[in-house]
Amino acid sequence: MHYLERQASRRLNPALILPNARSIVVLALNYYSMMSNGKDPLKGRISRYAWGDDYHDAMRFRLEELLHFIQCQEPSIQGRCYVDTGPVMEKVWGAATCLGWMGKNTNLITRDHGSWFFLGVILLDTDLEPDSREKDFCGQCNRCIKACPTGAIVAPYVLDARLCVSYLTIEHRGPIPRLLRTRIGNRIYGCDDCQEACPWNRFAVSTVETGFNPRTGNHMPDLIRLLRIPPGEFRQRFRDSPIVRASRGGFVRNVAVALGNSGSEEAVPVLDEALREDTSPLVRIHAAWALGNVASKRAFLCLQSARTREPETPVIDEIDLALAEGRKIQAAHAGP
Repeated sequence: MHYLERQASRRLNPALILPNARSIVVLALNYYSMMSNGKDPLKGRISRYAWGDDYHDAMRFRLEELLHFIQCQEPSIQGRCYVDTGPVMEKVWGAATCLGWMGKNTNLITRDHGSWFFLGVILLDTDLEPDSREKDFCGQCNRCIKACPTGAIVAPYVLDARLCVSYLTIEHRGPIPRLLRTRIGNRIYGCDDCQEACPWNRFAVSTVETGFNPRTGNHMPDLIRLLRIPPGEFRQRFRDSPIVRASRGGFVRNVAVALGNSGSEEAVPVLDEALREDTSPLVRIHAAWALGNVASKRAFLCLQSARTREPETPVIDEIDLALAEGRKIQAAHAGP
């Protein structure tokens, strides 16, 4: 995520964003829906924050309303609103207030509501009385560290984004590292494991923002249907949703990995179809891996057939690896 480096000076100095900035107001908006994920391996898991509408619009509207109210009281005040889109450090500034503290999973946590919330920031060119900083209440707890499926929380308060499932399934644009694919499980957009494990989230209450409730098909969606989703339908289905950030190719890549992790023979026909017909080499690479991970006789035949007509060298290489790895898996299942 090199874009974070490009505006480092502005992130460190809000006065470079809003001239004469004097105060930072940090606000939280609850998005928690009281639904739990099932255990069907042919259903995908999407991070809670992406179940409903795009939070940027809902949060920004409220921030601008608040800024308008402030300016009605004092017209000379200038301000800027940001919701995870500008060069501001929402979590860092939030941890400097009474709102919450930076947890060991690097999420901001509040004692009253846990961590299921979005953050927004208003920069103002006027002095406000500062809050006292909230204490760190993580204590000796390390449940989030143990819960991380890829070991991305490499030390308390230290996250290696290169290992994080949220990074791998949303921000990362290329092939997912092979050694991490099995750890992703059926997570197809983001990961909530560290938050699900956090004991402070037992205080979470359901959001009153109806737009954050799950859209039809976003809670535990059918993976086989999603692997077939064409570009036009992807754009339409996830319009005004955070999921469009992953792009159609990246999202279907994730779905292929999840189907491979299901180990289900039911997934073989649709994975074979994706390997033969999907126009994205990224998707075909992961469909090949997934067939190798299923490691059935039918899956091997699909890989061997696809190899004879695949035009892209990276996909051919993945097919060869899938065939080799699949044989190892098959041999392990067969036993001595």
